[in-house]
Amino acid sequence: MQFVVALVLVALAMTVATVFDRRCRRVTDPQGLPGRGMPLLDAAFLAGGPDRAVGTALLRMEREGRVVVSRARRVTVTDPAPRDPVETVLITAVGGRTGRDLSVLRDSVLGAPEVRRIGDALAARGLLRRPAALRAAWRARRLVVLALLVTLVLGTVATVRWLSGPERDASTPPFFAFGALAVIAAVHLAVGRPPKSRITPAGERQLQLLRGSSPWQPHGVDRQYAALVGAYALGGPASLSTSEDMPLRAAFGGAVAAPPPAGAAKSGRSSRSSRSGSGSHSGTAAGGASCGSTASSCGSSSSSGGSGGHGGGHSGGHSCGSSHSCGSSSSCGSSCGGGGCGS
Repeated sequence: MQFVVALVLVALAMTVATVFDRRCRRVTDPQGLPGRGMPLLDAAFLAGGPDRAVGTALLRMEREGRVVVSRARRVTVTDPAPRDPVETVLITAVGGRTGRDLSVLRDSVLGAPEVRRIGDALAARGLLRRPAALRAAWRARRLVVLALLVTLVLGTVATVRWLSGPERDASTPPFFAFGALAVIAAVHLAVGRPPKSRITPAGERQLQLLRGSSPWQPHGVDRQYAALVGAYALGGPASLSTSEDMPLRAAFGGAVAAPPPAGAAKSGRSSRSSRSGSGSHSGTAAGGASCGSTASSCGSSSSSGGSGGHGGGHSGGHSCGSSHSCGSSSSCGSSCGGGGCGS
């Protein structure tokens, strides 16, 4: 009796899981891959979901001067004429002249029917999987796991009873039957695993066609900004890499490399300055050692002092910065002695 219960549970669970897995993978409107002629927002949704599609629509409007995104992440509409249903939702959500915060705007638009229809169309042609069907397939898989656990428990109980019963030597141990049933359920779990990602193998091939070997320039975008908008649709905020696009990248949620601290930059300049003017400073501080005891050392002090006249201090440039000061100047001559500099 216990084995019959386990058998029915495993069979039902495996059947339900198989049905939902096939429903998750079903393509209702199979078509060929659209290639590089794919619509802009369809490509953005395929590459990054509804958030990418909304962000791409906003970027296109911003590049074409139809909205303004401030550094404070506030969106203001300057041209209320939409080009597609998603832009209609965005313009309506922004509201009046005061604008709306970018994060609030995107959150309010993500669940709009106009955005969901893009994903539904991609799922219908086999490029994406429907999220509801994908979740249902994973829930059905849990039924198989539950049936497997029940089988193991019932098998353990039946084996314990068999070991303590009078029919121990006259019948086959029940754990063989329960073990075989558990193995079947485990194999089904390993083989019939639902996909984790929404994108299908056909969708992956479509993205490869879009990325290709040259920048993708979608239709319906000003030619001047087509490559940038296409790169954002496929790659997200990381594609906004130029210095003039950094404020927009930060507003759209992309990480921006922080500039070096001002103190570090100043320290770097001062260290370079001290190295370039080391001859002039050492000449004024060390006296006779700075000018040297030979003509070659005084010549080297002269060349370094000349560069130090710009960054290392004026005193070095005038005291030992030239051959004249080494030969006859009182400041260098008194320190080195007449023969020290001249010989």
